[in-house]
Amino acid sequence: MEIRFKGGVNISMKIPPEKYDETVAFYRDILLFDVEEVPITHSAVLATHRLEFGQNILWLDCVEGITDSKISLEICTEDIESATNYLRINDVTICDEVEKMDPSMHWIQDPTGNILLVKNK
Repeated sequence: MEIRFKGGVNISMKIPPEKYDETVAFYRDILLFDVEEVPITHSAVLATHRLEFGQNILWLDCVEGITDSKISLEICTEDIESATNYLRINDVTICDEVEKMDPSMHWIQDPTGNILLVKNK
């Protein structure tokens, strides 16, 4: 099987709690995006807001225990198991410790430290 990756629609911004309200207000009140708070039950994500960002969905996540904001991108593939094996063979860092997710998804890291969520289409 040929491995293919495609950018997904979800982008998440992991934001420290002390900057969260200010960041949500920036997108809602300054840039005038329709920002919707979404209920979440997650051990590290204290709150999340969703907004349409062009053809993508931007998730503003308030994350406990971080000091700097980080952007995570979504990558989709047809076969997560084959894709994960392919990534490992190519020395791509699998870093599932970033955030607990469904076992059918994996966090990876590019050479500059950007985090990507790999999942089935």
